[in-house]
Amino acid sequence: MLLTISTTHQPATDLGYLLHKNPENLHEVTLSFGTVVMAYPEACAQRCTFALTVDIDPVALVRGKGQGEGLLDHYVNDRPYAASSFLSVAIARALNTAFAGRSKHRPELAESALPLTATVTPVPARGSEDIAERLFAPLGYTVKTAGHLLDEENPDWGDSAYIDLEVAGQVRLADLLAHLYVLLPVLDNSKHYYVAQDEVEKLLAKGAGWLEGHPEKDVIVNRYLKRRRRLVREALARLDESQAGDPDETDERQQQGEQALEQPIRLNDVRMQRVTQVLAGLGAKRVVDLGCGEGRLLRELLGNKQFVEVVGVDASLRALEVAERRLKLDRMSERQRKRIALLHGALTYRDRRLAGYDAAALVEVIEHVDLDQLPSLERAVFEFMAPKAVVVTTPNREYNALFETLPADRLRHGDHRFEWRRDEFRDWAARIAEAHRYTFEIGGIGEEDERLGAPTQMAVFQRMAG
Repeated sequence: MLLTISTTHQPATDLGYLLHKNPENLHEVTLSFGTVVMAYPEACAQRCTFALTVDIDPVALVRGKGQGEGLLDHYVNDRPYAASSFLSVAIARALNTAFAGRSKHRPELAESALPLTATVTPVPARGSEDIAERLFAPLGYTVKTAGHLLDEENPDWGDSAYIDLEVAGQVRLADLLAHLYVLLPVLDNSKHYYVAQDEVEKLLAKGAGWLEGHPEKDVIVNRYLKRRRRLVREALARLDESQAGDPDETDERQQQGEQALEQPIRLNDVRMQRVTQVLAGLGAKRVVDLGCGEGRLLRELLGNKQFVEVVGVDASLRALEVAERRLKLDRMSERQRKRIALLHGALTYRDRRLAGYDAAALVEVIEHVDLDQLPSLERAVFEFMAPKAVVVTTPNREYNALFETLPADRLRHGDHRFEWRRDEFRDWAARIAEAHRYTFEIGGIGEEDERLGAPTQMAVFQRMAG
């Protein structure tokens, strides 16, 4: 079985730092069921490809090394040849540092969505013809498959259950490896070892941030756990709990689809820099970031000495924990630490702690709020907080037509409740300004298309005197 991972990120050879495998060397890892061999068939600044093969010892399987439920009797099985749960184990063992999302020499790159293409061949794809598409496409991948005939000399016999699989997208390497780790056994609908309670923990750990919202969640859980009813019920219940228990979840992994879509135009970086410039231009010194998520805007604000107090607010405790780690609050000097605070709170309720600030920012937040809850957020911000200025950014739905991988009827992120056209956003801003005595200006962020406008639209509200 063969797995390849390619990138055109430049320099492409940075892939070696992420995988912790030098492109100039051949790498081998011995596992209980065989040998993993890793190499780079191509490695230059423009394109780099990493290849991982698993050479399974069929004799070791029969003798009990790695043998378990799901193997056919004795030597007659496809385990040495087809990608399966053996490949998942190989990924976890041979690429354990990359699998964990760590990189000693390129830590920021390990956290970035990169243009990655993975191919796996051959893969058992048991079930409906579109099973690979159903599993990988909702995660933002472009999926290509090629079938294999049962017998090349007798094409009338039809196709086999094996395919060549290619998935491509803008994604963190650790996320790609986690998706393959979970979904390859799901495609195969089999595992080479006994499925027990620890498999529930593995599934929930590697599915965190994406499995709970996957449209094929039930299929994935049932197949991964080999339809063991007690384990399936427990896993689904815990997934439902995590989804319902944190409705405003902003963990970075749940944002991966939107970030991957926008990464080629580096929109998120441009957005944070532009909002920081606007807030500085307004003369604000005390700023609150509403829906701060993992703290990207907070980091930009802290880099500008004009802002003497910076507060991040989010409804997700997990997002605040991520922000605390990313901002390295525990390593800050006492003077710097006094400039920032992280608060847990809902944006749709009045919060006395947030009154009296010079400015508030709602960066890519309002589209995550149900339309029937939006008036509550408006009152909480513009009536009760009533800062001198408010900066709001939100996607421009018209611009979505320029994202080649985004279907015409889809929003940029699965958690978006809506995305407005430019005229809809302007009408909303005008209504807010009139109701709460603010003036407003509309602008765009990112490179503007002559016909469709900028990818992000921004409204800057300033409170009227008196």
